[in-house]
Amino acid sequence: MTNFSSTNREETLKKMENDVYDIIVIGGGITGAGIALDAATRGMKVAVVEMQDFAGGTSSRSTKLVHGGLRYLKQFEVKLVAEVGKEREIVYENAPHVTNPEWMLLPIHKGGTFGKFSTSVGLRVYDYLAGVKRQERRKMLSADETSNKEPLIKKDGLRGGGYYVEYRTDDARLTLEIIKKAVESGADFVNYVKAERFTYDKKKISGIEATDQITGKKHILMGRKVVNAAGPWVDDVRDKDYSKNVKQLRLTKGVHLVLDQSVFPLKQAVYFDTQDGRMMFAIPRDGKAYVGTTDTFYHNSEDTANPKMTVEDRNYILDAIHYMFPEVSVTADDVESSWAGVRPLIYIEGKDPSEISRKDEVWEHDSGLITIAGGKLTGYRKMSEHVVDLVAKRLKKETKQAFGPCKTEHLPLSGADFGGSKNLQAFINQKAEEAVQFGLTREEGKALASFYGTNVNKLFTIAHAASGLEFHAPMTPAVYAEVVYAIQEEMAVKPVDFFIRRTGRLYFDLDWVITYKEPVMKTMKALLKWDEETYHSFEKELDKAINDAVIPVDLTART
Repeated sequence: MTNFSSTNREETLKKMENDVYDIIVIGGGITGAGIALDAATRGMKVAVVEMQDFAGGTSSRSTKLVHGGLRYLKQFEVKLVAEVGKEREIVYENAPHVTNPEWMLLPIHKGGTFGKFSTSVGLRVYDYLAGVKRQERRKMLSADETSNKEPLIKKDGLRGGGYYVEYRTDDARLTLEIIKKAVESGADFVNYVKAERFTYDKKKISGIEATDQITGKKHILMGRKVVNAAGPWVDDVRDKDYSKNVKQLRLTKGVHLVLDQSVFPLKQAVYFDTQDGRMMFAIPRDGKAYVGTTDTFYHNSEDTANPKMTVEDRNYILDAIHYMFPEVSVTADDVESSWAGVRPLIYIEGKDPSEISRKDEVWEHDSGLITIAGGKLTGYRKMSEHVVDLVAKRLKKETKQAFGPCKTEHLPLSGADFGGSKNLQAFINQKAEEAVQFGLTREEGKALASFYGTNVNKLFTIAHAASGLEFHAPMTPAVYAEVVYAIQEEMAVKPVDFFIRRTGRLYFDLDWVITYKEPVMKTMKALLKWDEETYHSFEKELDKAINDAVIPVDLTART
């Protein structure tokens, strides 16, 4: 099995320099990860480079839903709804430990986006197109039934509601489980390595020159095909090639706020109208409620890698909460954290951000570069299949080597080897009992099994091996196991990788981050052999991430 530990990133890079790959993927978000998994399981030799951390861009900053895009029916994007609707179930069954069914309430108000008839018809068509299983098909509710589901919803003008199933996920965890499965299948991944330029042989791309962002060292990787899956940076990558750009991307920004349920006691996920006629989600999660998203154009002069919540973004979402949940009196001071991400969408003249299609497109350039852009998290597997089909077709023509069809439709991701969603709860209960044998509590065992799936056995082993170590409070064997696992099995390089992408706690449990910040960083320092300068540099980066999650940018204050 290919190594996926951050303790030997440099050795991995040296090995990668000595290979010739069938496909090199630029971009380690969910699209790049999906392409790598599809290609590796077909027998291709695959390399993936990511200039930040895996899922560091859009793939850790979504609404964290594997959903079919009900609103796209209104835009008559029937094919898109049908495809991603069916993919929801596939994504769920391939990784039930990071994807959970979530009943969604769509309140119907007089003058709202969806009327009672259109909602009933739309959800019925949605069920049909998406192939929704019988027990999850839509239900239509009266006004009283809607209020009973979520008492905080505005009563004025309430006509009823639609009730249907979406799937809640942890987008970064889903990406990592795809990556680990691809690594298990032989793919090579490395983060914090930026593709700087292409190499050519007779005007055809033959590889990339890349720079390790941690060490500054240059590396050349050779590949028969190169795929640009750089998300918001797709145009930047295309600009490094001599081929003429075809369509341009337009970046739009989405912001989400996190509030404690003590101030926003949301008990039901809701998809609701905002004050300006857009639609927004409010979703309960582990004692918190998160609300979003905004949808505004994001200008290239801003920091694409680190988009931030502005005062305007925050106020817009708070106003949306007050509009639909008038009894909730949350203020700016109640916002515990936030995240902002940018979506790479295909630019269409004259369209506002919410109207731009979420369909993906694939372009093939004169140089042989293949670019994919647009698309939705839910459709990552199908998007990957389209790209790898094209790569396989080109490789067969150019090298006479044939590769088989896609194998990922019924392929459990890393951590999902418990036999499908029907067995998940029994598996978690079993592991909760087993945890005691490893010196953990049942509660710790249950939490770890729910989060890491069948990979929990590795965390149990780490925790048990650490039982003889002297931990200084508040460090515990369970937390220590998470840190070591993130480093040894998920290539976590920096503290922000652990607190944001590996655990999601910076968004949903900021107090936990502040409590464990120092012991986690000291553990990482010892394992990764940081010097004091590196330690303080990473500490400063983490402090900035915490600050950015809490304190908005006031654009009106800029000159």
